[in-house]
Amino acid sequence: MTKELVKFIEARLDEEADSARRCDGDGCGVWSAHGHTVDFCQVDVSGLHPTIALHVALHDPVRVLREVKAKRRILARHARDPWPCHDLRDLASPYTDHPDFPARA
Repeated sequence: MTKELVKFIEARLDEEADSARRCDGDGCGVWSAHGHTVDFCQVDVSGLHPTIALHVALHDPVRVLREVKAKRRILARHARDPWPCHDLRDLASPYTDHPDFPARA
């Protein structure tokens, strides 16, 4: 389970980092919500409910990349922990609906 779960988490983090980079997450600026509008640095998207606009802005690619780095540090710290490791299971838990989720995780 150890290697399978770690490889699964690493693959999801790779996907998230790649997606953030494709959204110009390496330096376009900070996404922000202004009422019904999300400012994506390069374009504004309006007509959203303010709650949805805030949620979208909170997934700024720069923040996502910081989160991916933090999760990779957690993986590295747990490389030699006894199993089952509850922290790694928690890191994997957002992806339980992914088709590659390990059956024994």
